[in-house]
Amino acid sequence: MHKYIKIMAIVICAVFLSNFCAFALEDIKVEQGAVLTLNDCIKIALNNNPNIKNAKYNYGISKANVNLARSEFFPTIGVGTGFNHNTTDTKYSTTNSNVYNVEATLNQLLWNFGRTNARIKMEKFYLIADQYYFDNAVRETIFNVKQRYYEVLAARATTVINRAYVDINERNYQRTKAYFDEGLKSKIDLVNAEVTWSDSKINLVKSENTYKNSLVKLNNAMYLTNAPTYSISAKDGVNLKDNVAQVDLTKISKPTDKDIAQIPVKNISDAKLLTSIEKFEVYSDYEIEEFPYTFEECIDMAYKNRADLKAYNSTLDAVKENLIYVKRNYYPSLSATAGYGFRDTNRTNSFNVGVNLSSSVNIMNQKSKVDAAKYQVEIAENALNKLNQDIYFEVQNAYINMIELEKQIPLIAVKVRQTLENFELAEGRYYVGLGDYLQLQDAKVNYNTAQRSYIETIYRYNVARATLESVIAMPQTVAITIDELK
Repeated sequence: MHKYIKIMAIVICAVFLSNFCAFALEDIKVEQGAVLTLNDCIKIALNNNPNIKNAKYNYGISKANVNLARSEFFPTIGVGTGFNHNTTDTKYSTTNSNVYNVEATLNQLLWNFGRTNARIKMEKFYLIADQYYFDNAVRETIFNVKQRYYEVLAARATTVINRAYVDINERNYQRTKAYFDEGLKSKIDLVNAEVTWSDSKINLVKSENTYKNSLVKLNNAMYLTNAPTYSISAKDGVNLKDNVAQVDLTKISKPTDKDIAQIPVKNISDAKLLTSIEKFEVYSDYEIEEFPYTFEECIDMAYKNRADLKAYNSTLDAVKENLIYVKRNYYPSLSATAGYGFRDTNRTNSFNVGVNLSSSVNIMNQKSKVDAAKYQVEIAENALNKLNQDIYFEVQNAYINMIELEKQIPLIAVKVRQTLENFELAEGRYYVGLGDYLQLQDAKVNYNTAQRSYIETIYRYNVARATLESVIAMPQTVAITIDELK
């Protein structure tokens, strides 16, 4: 069991640093019994996340808007044909006439004093912004998957710890019962041992439920519905084969009274004959890999890499061009027209060419549009300034959290070893009659709490590190471009 426990802790402690080279995204099919790495989970999420797909659709709309703005410089062609029948009745005669005609016109905008150019630039800036919004949706998706992935690892490790704690309490109960049968321990010690054992089983059930819920959240982060039974590993080639690694979420039913009363620990034999503690050591020699950037470098990276910041800058440029576009509506438009007509009456042909300078402006309406466009610029500038400040505080908070948790991990590892030693001493004193059951119970609780605190701290550290990578938009090993998304 120790081998699997250490592997479990290694999985929890693993920190997935990016290697700064993205590779093409492949479609991952989750099959029954599959073992998914973190990169697999990220690929699934990037392929399935509807927010990413919506970002691509918005990008497509913006691309169409650019072409729509450019279309003002393209000629407008009109073609028409008609037939008219006319009957005139008089007192003396009736006259009938049939007239056939064909007409073709061509209208071409020559110049409108930069108004169309401003609109084209505006739509291009919106197009750039939507591409950055797509990149930002990818960044947020990757972080969300990492957070849920580490949560599953932590919940799974906690379940293993609580399962071993049930094991310990059962052995203690069996030993206490053996001593009670021989008249060496009191009835109250036996009852307390039984209560402690029952409490540990309750905590195990709770941790198993937490583990299942964490898998549900991971499935949600990947948008993976009707997911088959699978397990996860932190590194390629590492597969935990413990009895809580896989959970079947396809069949959810209410447990029977028999299931609830069943002892969750199996294969416990001759427990009353064991006199030494069944040690359960988490991986306490974890060496944290130093984060490659200082705080100042993280700030610079965030301002350089954040896609949402680039999107806000492009949006500001777009609304500035919109202001120019609205102001230029005061100016007239210069256009050229050409037309050709044919009537079968007397075989008449006509051709006309013209150049027109026209303007139609509602002064009050136009002034209001200019004022509204100015406010849009101010709103965009304010949003950009706010995001700049928010990014600084996000990086600062994430960096402080990561460093703080980094300091805690080795200290809690020492505490785990100390509480284990205290547990061993308390058990030894209790079973030779030098200590009471309360001391033993406190030592067991402290040992179990220290282990769970250790796992929880490692989980929080991994999430804090992933948060920092996200807020500085650190390049990831798995990425997707807007052209790769199906």
